[in-house]
Amino acid sequence: MSRRYKIFFRVLFFAVLLAIVPLAVAKFSLDHYAESRARTELRAAAQRYVLRAEEALADGVTALQTLVADGHVSCLPNAHLAYGAVMRQHAFVQSIDVVDANGIPMCSSPVRPRSGDALLPAYRPDSPMVGLGLLDESFEGVHLAAVSWHVGNGVRLVAELSAPGVSIDAGPEYLRSWRRIEVRLAQDVRWITVGEAIDDQTASAEISGQEIVEYVRSERYPLQATIVAPIDAAAVLVADLKVLAAVACGAFAVLFMVVSLWASWRPDQAADDEFISAIRRGEFVPYYQPVMDIETGGLRGCEVLIRWRMADGTIVSPGQFMQYAETSGHIFEMTRQIMRKTILEVGDLYEKNRDLKLSVNLFAGHFEDRRIIEDLQAIYGDSKIAFSQIVLEVTERFPLRDVKLARRIIAEMQSLGFRVALDDAGTGHGGLAYLQTLGIDIVKIDKMFVDTLGSDATGSSIVDMLVELAGNLGMGIIAEGVETMEQITHLRALGVTSAQGYIFAPPLPGPLFVQLAEALTAGEESTPELEMADDAAAEEELSVAVNG
Repeated sequence: MSRRYKIFFRVLFFAVLLAIVPLAVAKFSLDHYAESRARTELRAAAQRYVLRAEEALADGVTALQTLVADGHVSCLPNAHLAYGAVMRQHAFVQSIDVVDANGIPMCSSPVRPRSGDALLPAYRPDSPMVGLGLLDESFEGVHLAAVSWHVGNGVRLVAELSAPGVSIDAGPEYLRSWRRIEVRLAQDVRWITVGEAIDDQTASAEISGQEIVEYVRSERYPLQATIVAPIDAAAVLVADLKVLAAVACGAFAVLFMVVSLWASWRPDQAADDEFISAIRRGEFVPYYQPVMDIETGGLRGCEVLIRWRMADGTIVSPGQFMQYAETSGHIFEMTRQIMRKTILEVGDLYEKNRDLKLSVNLFAGHFEDRRIIEDLQAIYGDSKIAFSQIVLEVTERFPLRDVKLARRIIAEMQSLGFRVALDDAGTGHGGLAYLQTLGIDIVKIDKMFVDTLGSDATGSSIVDMLVELAGNLGMGIIAEGVETMEQITHLRALGVTSAQGYIFAPPLPGPLFVQLAEALTAGEESTPELEMADDAAAEEELSVAVNG
């Protein structure tokens, strides 16, 4: 799959993610708002039912209290007049009855035919003076409630309450067709029922999140209102907002894809064109940093570092382009070009000095297939630089995708005579486990540990541990980034014999390194003044060289 398609699918993945996540958050927030709003509305409706029922019961009690106080507790004509007057003053009271000890009506106002059936249960000595109850009659799911007042000898005044007066259509329109309402007197006596009856399964539905249930109890009477609605009914409240959120998230995702693809492809295409042109023109060149024997002062070899020498002579350090080169895949051809140029620039030197080592940096992608083995054989196979003179450095800063495969490739390299070094030891993903797992020949101590020598006990301990571990495993060890004599002294004390760094020389262009190497290998005590050969820009290149 090409890099462009990888970018496309990566952008598509993040676009979908950026659409789904906000949409899920918006849906959750809107559902939560709708449920909260519905609960508030349902509770308010239940409170209105309780308030209405309380008013009806209070109206009946007050009406009877007035009649008893005025002595109108019989079936005499003046009592009937008083009953009519009281009913006109109390809207919830629709009739006044006088019942005997057996609960059978003796008279009513307004006057109704008497069937002889009991209106209330028979009076018992332990019955309360004021009682609440329901009659058999009902009106659209609302039973007639009655308030009774014992006036003596089992005789009671009864105020029948208006069913339509208590039954109100409460709640907002979007919940009205769904909600179920129940008002109970005491615990098990249903007074008002709207919709299907509310049973014990309601609690289970509430726990499972299928229904919203609100309870309101009266503080004045044994009275409770329960109101229930399916939770899906609340979704109507935010249905339009969900559509708007979905459209907004989709539009944002599309915008993100367009902007990201434009930002990724167009600049990358320009960078690709520039990189490809630079590779074709051979602008990526090797620089050589000497590796010195800090006990004898002799030259051990060098590490090959890559620089971009642009057409105008500007030198670009690897920190500005290496990550892109690796992620784009250009690093493979760049590495091949660098290796070919080492033969041209230092091949004669290495042919005359077979003890010198040439360290070539590889990156994690080189250890994902055998192509690097084929490249090494094709480039160095018949060259002046022997396989045994080449050290292949694998950095620990970036993880190897397949450590087992990398181990097999390294083993094949070693079987051909190459040596393998672990660069940046102790700073990256593999940890010291790489030393044994990969079968490393040489350990390179990173500059970050060398910098702390003499000033930080931890740094010295780490270097000491690496030196001891390398010794136990029969590995060579090289210190990187050495800049002071104090560091050299500490390294010697720890048993390190090889080092590289600016105290010896910065990374040098080929001609300068060859002159330095020839002077050192010839046994000269001091480095002579180096001529620039045919490279007129070498002095400028040296001044801007950056340690790799």
